[in-house]
Amino acid sequence: MELLAPARTADIGVAAVDCGADAVYIAGPAFGARQAAGNPVADIRRLCDYAHRFGVRIYVTFNTLVYEEEIPQARRLLLELQEAGVDALIVQDAAVTRLAPEGMILHASTQCAIRTPEKARLTESLGYGRLVLERELSLEQIRAIRAAVDAELECFVHGALCVCYSGQCYLSEHLAGRSANRGACIQACRSLYDLEDASGRVLVKNKALLSLKDFNLIHRLEDLAEAGADSFKIEGRLKSASYVRNVVRAYSDALDALVRRYPDRYCRASFGALRGGFRPDLRKTFNRDYTELFLDGKRGAWAAMDAPKSMGEYIGTVDRLRAGAVTVRPAGPGLALHNGDGFAFVGRDGGIVGFRGDVCEGFTIRSKEVPGLKEGMRLYRNIDAEFERKLEADRPVREIGVTLKARLQDGALSVAAVTEDGREASVVAPAPFEPAREAGRMLETVRAQLSKRSGIYAFSVAEVEAGDPVPFMGAAFLNGIRRELAAALDAQPARMRPLRRGVVRPDPAPEALTYQDNIANSLAREIFRERGSVSVEDAFELSHRAGAEYMRTKYCLRHELGLCPKQKPGTRPEPLYLRNNGRRLRLDFDCAACEMTVR
Repeated sequence: MELLAPARTADIGVAAVDCGADAVYIAGPAFGARQAAGNPVADIRRLCDYAHRFGVRIYVTFNTLVYEEEIPQARRLLLELQEAGVDALIVQDAAVTRLAPEGMILHASTQCAIRTPEKARLTESLGYGRLVLERELSLEQIRAIRAAVDAELECFVHGALCVCYSGQCYLSEHLAGRSANRGACIQACRSLYDLEDASGRVLVKNKALLSLKDFNLIHRLEDLAEAGADSFKIEGRLKSASYVRNVVRAYSDALDALVRRYPDRYCRASFGALRGGFRPDLRKTFNRDYTELFLDGKRGAWAAMDAPKSMGEYIGTVDRLRAGAVTVRPAGPGLALHNGDGFAFVGRDGGIVGFRGDVCEGFTIRSKEVPGLKEGMRLYRNIDAEFERKLEADRPVREIGVTLKARLQDGALSVAAVTEDGREASVVAPAPFEPAREAGRMLETVRAQLSKRSGIYAFSVAEVEAGDPVPFMGAAFLNGIRRELAAALDAQPARMRPLRRGVVRPDPAPEALTYQDNIANSLAREIFRERGSVSVEDAFELSHRAGAEYMRTKYCLRHELGLCPKQKPGTRPEPLYLRNNGRRLRLDFDCAACEMTVR
């Protein structure tokens, strides 16, 4: 099983590795679907060198649409990334399957909108070794896809949720000319809207009506594994290092617990155990409240209409306001506030207002005056300053286990080492001539001095054999042996555990070939026509075709507001409208598919 962590920068990638990630995904200098998260190839190479010491893989997001004139640039960058040591590319545009250098492993991005067995088979047939599934799938749907393909399956387990099916959201392009498929999404789904009926009557005013809660499947990892998931993905390539540390550590601990329960069934995809460090707490990290979405094939309350930004943990209500001070009536026992904590509340206009507590004494917060804060309002803490300090100062140490066998014979000390990932090294050194006064104590010293940490290796002596007499060996001599072994292990390439099988290219399901859109270049168009696609359309970013759906989503505002015909028989699923800054968007409801569209 693989825990896949996000990284905005190489340094955050290192933090993810140190907190237990089995793989890290990060953007290169171009073609990553987050324009604000690019990295030079030199930084990618540095991260690969560090991660590979633990058998941790590095995947680069190459998941934007590639325009015709960008193909030469894309080809050059793909070669550079391969030379940097990247283990795989995460890809949206089918053209990359032809542009990528030979031997480069490709993963089909969630932007490929894989949510049926037919689409999974078609995508696998293009040469992808892994399919990143849509977030909206149920366990039953994941099982069906698992039965249809041999490729690895990657499922999101934590983080922000796009309201739209990935790769098929054109709302940002429509509203602002900034394409989500090109890494420039304006996050229109987090904006505030009024909801109107066909007559213009306002049903809901000034709410983030398209904003979803955050994903959290930390208690469902076993279910996902049994359904066929190989990789468990954390969203967050724009998130901070503290966010990545906390979430990765929490999920790493959860996967370790799963391995302990089923040691004959599961193991981690990389090597090295965590020692010490902070205790993770997902409540303390950026979130809009949590949901498991459609995992059980049922709808729940998915919307975060009141909190499109992170609200954090509820701490209580405002009991009293006076100049420069806020007194809180706490929500429950065991709560403590700290100097520098960040707080948030919902303002009268529906927006999220935040402020810092300069000094916190008990439940009195001293700060600058906070406009809009009133007595009786609910108050949340979205930054726990003390927890943030622990994340920074109390970091875990990741260690590769190494078993040693030592032998004292013929005036020499020979030590053989085997790492948990199967690398081997040995050192033979002439032992000092002087015999030890107490042979038993000397052998215990050998065991104690060799059973320490050097670099990333935690050495443990399994056995010590010795003849007679036993020579005296000082700590410096034995420590030198251990350091020499560590250097010899570092010089060897890291070993990788394969998750499942290699790349396969079965025939695609014919029913998936009838229509293809999101085509941004002639190479992708050629690929799908070769496979028999009847209709191949240019991407919306090129065509701006009339009548296009800007979104199709499993999320349904009628259901969230109690207006679903299945909830209230006799209710007609008539269109509704979103209004923002004079722009009007039409909502239609496909009740047969249980989906909502935005036009």
